[in-house]
Amino acid sequence: MDQQFASDNYAGICPEAWESMAQANRGSVPAYGEDIWTERAANAFRTLFESDCDVFFVFNGTAANSLALASLSQSYNSVICSRFAHVETDECGAPEFFSNGAKLLIARNEGSKLTPDDIRQLALCRTDIHYPKPRVVTVTQPTETGEIYSIREIEEISATCRELGLLLHMDGARFANAAAALGCKPADLTWKAGVDVLCFGGTKNGMGVGEAVLFFRRERADGFDYRCKQAGQLASKMRFLAAPWIGLLETGTWLRNGQHGNACAQRLARHLDHVPAVELMFPVEANAVFVKGAPGGFDRLKARGWRFYTFIGGAARFMFAWDADLARVDALAADIEACFGQELATPTHPSP
Repeated sequence: MDQQFASDNYAGICPEAWESMAQANRGSVPAYGEDIWTERAANAFRTLFESDCDVFFVFNGTAANSLALASLSQSYNSVICSRFAHVETDECGAPEFFSNGAKLLIARNEGSKLTPDDIRQLALCRTDIHYPKPRVVTVTQPTETGEIYSIREIEEISATCRELGLLLHMDGARFANAAAALGCKPADLTWKAGVDVLCFGGTKNGMGVGEAVLFFRRERADGFDYRCKQAGQLASKMRFLAAPWIGLLETGTWLRNGQHGNACAQRLARHLDHVPAVELMFPVEANAVFVKGAPGGFDRLKARGWRFYTFIGGAARFMFAWDADLARVDALAADIEACFGQELATPTHPSP
């Protein structure tokens, strides 16, 4: 199949992650994370984030987010999030399930980012015992619409959380893309800005499977290892979840992969600036491009073999991973122009 950009999950494993996993495959080592590869990967995170954080490896993002939120809340609590948050739209109720009932409180604002005002409104609208007590705020970085919280925005959200006695969780499935776009140190975008727990995505950053959960305050991780075991997230051969991170982190590949995905998104956006019949639904800040246009154009694009999702506002979403081929990006742009150019050539009303 020709390379597609419907999702960055389509990409294979990058060479650096593959090589580290191959090295970990040599010989026999202890199981359940008691191995040198898991220790080395955890230490690589501590070096990258300039923090003695507690690090856990799980299979996927839903488990990372759900178990992290469950560890920060009780069943009678609530978690404040955007209406576009992945935990709300795409995790099949897993946060509620693993927390034994903690409720997601959804900000009904127009944008995909949470603001301090959104948080205050949901946290303070009721304080009676009949309302699920707010405990955690979760932000998706970048958002599901590809927009990025600046360091200042995270700091403002964190200050609001501290004011209200709330904890701050960051869903970083594409954290590498955010850090690459902002050009900042990971520490500055997380714990130094007030984030308590980060779920760092590996799958969308060049790994085949695996996410890391980082607790910047170790006391918050109490019992998290047992949660992972109970939820089926304790890998017996943990080295195969951990070792690919070594290839990403120790070589700087995690950042280069994020930079490449972002650059491809910008490349497509620049091409589309010259196509009058389409427009971008959201600013292109990370590795996502959302394209709005007439349905007929999308039908023609599909007929040419392109795959894409239209689950947010009817716009076609294109995502770019570490292996995106620039020639293929240009081919997509040319086909969009050809398919939607027909819209301009077709009269809206019949001639009199």
